[in-house]
Amino acid sequence: MKLRTILLFGAPGAGKGTQGKILGTIPNFFHFACGDAFRNLTIENEIGRIFIDYSSRGQLVPEETTIRLWKQSIEGSRRVGRYNPQKDTLVLDGIPRNATQAQIMSETLDVVAVFHLKCSNLDQLVERMQRRALRENRLDDANMEIIQARLETYERETKSVLDYYGTDLVHFIDSSQTPTNVLRAILDVIAALPPAQACSADAGLLPV
Repeated sequence: MKLRTILLFGAPGAGKGTQGKILGTIPNFFHFACGDAFRNLTIENEIGRIFIDYSSRGQLVPEETTIRLWKQSIEGSRRVGRYNPQKDTLVLDGIPRNATQAQIMSETLDVVAVFHLKCSNLDQLVERMQRRALRENRLDDANMEIIQARLETYERETKSVLDYYGTDLVHFIDSSQTPTNVLRAILDVIAALPPAQACSADAGLLPV
């Protein structure tokens, strides 16, 4: 069987990381943030060098590289026991980033819900990103030109993911609310989802 998956989706600064970290603390939920996985790589790593090259220009890392990192990270977490695909719901944050990635990953994922964290206040998004840049030393979030490029990339490329999954799976969440109220809205939907079914024993084995 495929990996039971929830997607957190939204523009940079919409709060995906905050909600993903919280959901990841709930038993039988495993949070994977693609951006964090890239940022944890060093310049000595081939994928790390590719990430720095693209992120410094506010652009998305190519599909092949992104999915290769995702597979390696998920398989590594499975091997060390942090992620159990037979019991855990996978919470993905920052991947898939466009319809092409969604199509490629459809062979592996059983997406049961897509949470679109939507904040219509551009100033609030920018403020969150700049505050995060100071708190987490994320230089790519401090430069206004890069912020603008990332928001434009989101509008141009990643909204196609919503069309790919369709209205039955997509749930719109007002992310301008407090994090507590955003979490409450997400948990209300999760609580109404059908219960997870056990995956086969080898469901977590991803070819890399």
